[in-house]
Amino acid sequence: MHSRSFAAACAAALLLLNATPASAAYPERMLTMVVPTAAGGGNDVLARIVGQKMGELLGQTVVVVNKPGAQGAIASEYVARQAPDGYTLMLGYIGTHGINPALQRLSYDPVRDFTPIGFVADSPTLLVVNAGLGVEDVAGLVNYGKQHPDGLNYASAGPGTAPSVAGVLFNRAAGVNMLDVPYKGSAPAMTDTLAGVTQVMFPSLFSAYPQLQSGKIRALAVAGPKRLASLPNLPTLAEAGVPGVEVPQWYAVFAPAGLDASVASRLNTTLNQALADAGVAAKIAEQGAEVRRGSSEELARFVESEAARWKRLVDSERLMAGGL
Repeated sequence: MHSRSFAAACAAALLLLNATPASAAYPERMLTMVVPTAAGGGNDVLARIVGQKMGELLGQTVVVVNKPGAQGAIASEYVARQAPDGYTLMLGYIGTHGINPALQRLSYDPVRDFTPIGFVADSPTLLVVNAGLGVEDVAGLVNYGKQHPDGLNYASAGPGTAPSVAGVLFNRAAGVNMLDVPYKGSAPAMTDTLAGVTQVMFPSLFSAYPQLQSGKIRALAVAGPKRLASLPNLPTLAEAGVPGVEVPQWYAVFAPAGLDASVASRLNTTLNQALADAGVAAKIAEQGAEVRRGSSEELARFVESEAARWKRLVDSERLMAGGL
């Protein structure tokens, strides 16, 4: 009888062990954070700041892997195909989960193919020019563009990205014809703008802020609804006479669709803890972005609203990928 009781107890313990979800031990190995742009850009810097702190909190290394190209579609499609086990994450942003899916047919869906983890940061879009152009304000840029119809190029990270779409909207609102010169990310685009290869750019403040200190580029306006506390004298484009160019940029972490709810919750908690760290917040602020925390559910609703907003804008403006 005793042996039967012991055997039954062992069997019950084994069943309990087998019933314990694998997520209870998560994470057991290194995590990968995929960035849809080239190394050195705002997305990349942000992923490394947040990834390092998340790794410390999780007790595992978070490795950042850059997969630029196709306006973020290469990285997005890659992540969407990975196993939903919590070991592959993505630093998505307005381009991958807002603008680009509205502009063209892709092999991924920004809502259906991802598990939202949480917000990371917001950063406004600026209009900047190479200082050597000799343009002091928006009116001066518009006049220059009209006097030199083929004399202005603006750098972007390709059709479907915020800098490209902002340039299209600016051209239409201002009545100029700047040429879009696409790059594989904001870092090489900024490099050529600093060098004067391209004269104009619409980067996020996150990408532009460190470079504004050099004096090689000059900020002319905010492509957003309001002025910035960090640059209070910089007007919005609407205030400068060019309305309708509002492209605020946002960043968030995603995982492949189907991620276990307990793992998603663990990642959301860890991400928000990382963003609450004073050192992390300071590093992000130094780059010109503002920390944004929230739940996975809030991010899910936000992505759905962004997808709908950009679809409406694309339809009303008749914007087409490749024809921007």
